[in-house]
Amino acid sequence: MKKIIHIDMDAFYASVEQRDKKEWKGLPVVVGGSPNSRAVVCAASYEARKFGIRSAMPCYQAFKLCPDAIFTPPRFDAYRKVSYEIREIFSEYTDIIEPLSLDEAYLDVTENKKNIPHATTVAKEIREKVFRKTELTCSAGVSSNKFLAKMASEKNKPNGLAVILPEDAETFLANLSLSKFHGIGKKTFEKMQSMGLQFGKDLLTLKEEELIAHFGKMGRSYFYMARGLDDRQVVPYRDPKSIGVETTFEKDTDDFNFLYTVLDGISKETARRLEKKDRKGKTLTLKIKYADFTGVSRSITSERVLFLASDLLEQSSSLLASLWKETSEQPKKVRLIGISISNLNGNNDSENDDGQLKLFQE
Repeated sequence: MKKIIHIDMDAFYASVEQRDKKEWKGLPVVVGGSPNSRAVVCAASYEARKFGIRSAMPCYQAFKLCPDAIFTPPRFDAYRKVSYEIREIFSEYTDIIEPLSLDEAYLDVTENKKNIPHATTVAKEIREKVFRKTELTCSAGVSSNKFLAKMASEKNKPNGLAVILPEDAETFLANLSLSKFHGIGKKTFEKMQSMGLQFGKDLLTLKEEELIAHFGKMGRSYFYMARGLDDRQVVPYRDPKSIGVETTFEKDTDDFNFLYTVLDGISKETARRLEKKDRKGKTLTLKIKYADFTGVSRSITSERVLFLASDLLEQSSSLLASLWKETSEQPKKVRLIGISISNLNGNNDSENDDGQLKLFQE
């Protein structure tokens, strides 16, 4: 039987800010854009969450909920430094570590480096070391698979530890609202409610084929979720499928020249990230989100690899111009623009570098 731990740092970005600025301790802190901007909240301290502020919420909305909140821009270099320190602690116990983000990871400690028989003991030691090293708290979940470990880490958050034994899984899940299930989003939960499905035990009443009929491929996942079953392995490393940058504007715009200037900056930042990860790609995707929250994307695939800022700007602006012609009679205002590079490779050789481009539209 596997022994899996899910570690989740508590309000990570905001907690780092409160640690580094002691006068902010105990106060509502919002990491993101300025209070009157359309930029979104990256993180909110638990003091801010009491006012209903959540990640991905527009900052202007967060300001309305809590005008006294402290708004501060993100410091990703600081967060990465702390994340590295945390990963070093994880590696004292196992090399089978699957990072999900800077502040979250799965650990397979079935056979750990210190030969500790109980995963709960490992989790306790990790939490204590993380606090001593970083002055930050984390929550841990322990179970026999990734899904249950994730559910356990949410149980006593913040600064908590919970264990879900395999024999207790179905009972635990049966009485839990489906809105609390990892992998069931707001819209899916609303659909489930309309079908009379409110708790985990309600999912148990439907056969696998019935759930697939209602929810497509995810129906199979929901069938196994309700039973606490998950055969996914903890994967130590994931090669990125795409690298990109996007930005949300404080004010919606339909100024093509302004958008071109923004693409110039985005192209340079994307090129920097590609260089840092030693990656090049062959597919560039332009992403646009309009003021009415509808979105569109356009992609271009090259015979040669793309990595230079000038190439990224040339191709992304070409896609933007093409899109602009389609809406020239009634242009929509844009609230977000971004680009990403996919079809990545890890070498520096420009294969088939004949300069020819093939265009595909999504």
